Amino acid sequence: MNAPLTRSLDARYYTDPAIYANEMDGVLTRTWQFACHEGQIPNFGDYHCFEVAGQNLFAIRGKDGQVRTFYNVCQHRAHELLEGDGNARLVVCPYHQWTYEVTGKLRGGPNIRNVPGFDVSDVCLTEVRTEDFLGYLFVNLDDDAAPMDEWFPNVRAEIAEYVPQIAQLAPLEWVEIPESCNWKCSVENYSECYHCPTNHQTFAQGVIKPETYDIQPDANGGYVLRHVTECQSLDKMTYPIDLSVPHAGDYQSWFLWPMFSFQCYPGNVLNTYHWRVHSVDRCTVWRGWYSVDGAEDEVIRQLAVQDRETTVEEDIHLVESVQRGLRSKGYRPGPLVLDPANGVMSEHSIARLHQWMRDAVDG
Repeated sequence: MNAPLTRSLDARYYTDPAIYANEMDGVLTRTWQFACHEGQIPNFGDYHCFEVAGQNLFAIRGKDGQVRTFYNVCQHRAHELLEGDGNARLVVCPYHQWTYEVTGKLRGGPNIRNVPGFDVSDVCLTEVRTEDFLGYLFVNLDDDAAPMDEWFPNVRAEIAEYVPQIAQLAPLEWVEIPESCNWKCSVENYSECYHCPTNHQTFAQGVIKPETYDIQPDANGGYVLRHVTECQSLDKMTYPIDLSVPHAGDYQSWFLWPMFSFQCYPGNVLNTYHWRVHSVDRCTVWRGWYSVDGAEDEVIRQLAVQDRETTVEEDIHLVESVQRGLRSKGYRPGPLVLDPANGVMSEHSIARLHQWMRDAVDG
């Protein structure tokens, strides 16, 4: 007797504002979310503002070299403290000039010394848990969450093996990609290559060999999906690679639930995806491209342009069509293609992703 088919998620997971609100106050506040690369804030006082689960945050480097992350709100009367990127050796609220050390401690404010019983040591910005993962800074709004190495077992060592120069890398280019879809549509599309041979000709014919592509959930129960494949034959590659370097002929990607992925393109080229949510049917994908010390690199620049004009552009149309389709009264979730042999034409990774999505929403 055949096992029951595994079907896609109901449309409500992508269209229901109540589920979106549940995620904003649930899974997105209890998981590791990308803040920035340490190369964006290399010096004392350098800061970067960003948003996670509707919360405005900033990461700032201290005099001791440590990066700390805080909710971007003054403890006096709730004015936001910083905007964008910059340098602030003291954090001064624009509203009433309350001033904080980069450690978050209140230093002073106009006339507060004349307030009986006011002790500046009682006031501090609210800190957010922060981890440095190979130079990539992540935050978790849940103080009790397990560390990243428990969430993503062995990933740190594997990436260092594929990208031996990772400690020297810094951002060269960020590519911003607004998408009119639920964030899970975009993450799902990234997490399978069933659609690649017919929709991503440049990627499938000039970067990787689709017939060798596979995506596997972590065998140790971690929240990781590993993409593995081989590079295309050298005469078809759209950019040069040196196969004498270990893993230069391999492609591997590590998707870290729920919204980040490290990718190692053939030639040991590291690039990243991270997602930011804005509403139930809008998100932004950021593509990061890196070079040693952030120095100009013609091959990396070429790849960033090629990726944006082909794979990224193609995916925008796919995920936005899916979002429109999810609103159709005619949609009935169909069975996933779960080939026991796995491979590029199987959706085992989507089945695992859907499990995580259901657990996040339904508990």
